[in-house]
Amino acid sequence: MTAFPEAPYLLADPSRYGHVTLLGAGPGDPELLTLKGAKALQRASLLLYDALVSEEILALAPPTAERLYVGKQASRHALPQEQIIELMLRLARSGRSLVRLKGGDGYIFGRGGEEAIALAEAGVPFSVIPGLSAAQGAGASAGIPLTHRDHAGALVFATGHLRADRNAVDLDWQALARPRQTLVIYMGVGTLPIICRELVAHGLAADTPAAIVERATLPDERCLTGTVTTLPVLAARQKVRTPALIVIGSVVGLRPLLAQRRREITELEACA
Repeated sequence: MTAFPEAPYLLADPSRYGHVTLLGAGPGDPELLTLKGAKALQRASLLLYDALVSEEILALAPPTAERLYVGKQASRHALPQEQIIELMLRLARSGRSLVRLKGGDGYIFGRGGEEAIALAEAGVPFSVIPGLSAAQGAGASAGIPLTHRDHAGALVFATGHLRADRNAVDLDWQALARPRQTLVIYMGVGTLPIICRELVAHGLAADTPAAIVERATLPDERCLTGTVTTLPVLAARQKVRTPALIVIGSVVGLRPLLAQRRREITELEACA
């Protein structure tokens, strides 16, 4: 049997490794950061943060904290994911504790699971602080309850990323097109026409209500509503950009009442 040399980190003393905190920053509004997350930031000496983390949230860390941007946006990556993981491990092995800060919740299409596995396999101590997910933030802010016993008995999250061949989205369309469920698509702005076409082709009613929520929970949030057939045209006409989530299901039909009532209450509070 061939003997392979041990990896350098296995020769180091694990007791001297830094601690990594995988922290979800929430959907955007800094007030939606959890109390535990805020406390972790206030103690931080080093941050590795993503594109969707606001300046207001970064400002919760001490002024002396080092900030390293490792964000990823559509086709524009400061660092590939593999290099982010390697950087995180290298810093921790050198004895530096750090906060790995992501928008939303890192375990929901945030690659937090990949990073946690890498830390566990390397023997680096880590903890996970969840964040309010982008889906939760978008639903509450836009007036779309993601579940409702009269409309949806299931809630499904999916990613709208293109396959490596760039020609299709690799999803179980038959399962996603089932009735009486709410479907939330992350990272689907660029593939919205494909998503809607495939859902209808696999049995979803063409008049199923659908919405796209851009920059959810932030002051410039936009929400466009239509049907699974009309939404791609509306989104293209209004030049919707990332970050945005797609919500499909009859719960979207509840938005006119809930969003209007929310606006009225906000206006009354502002005048009080």
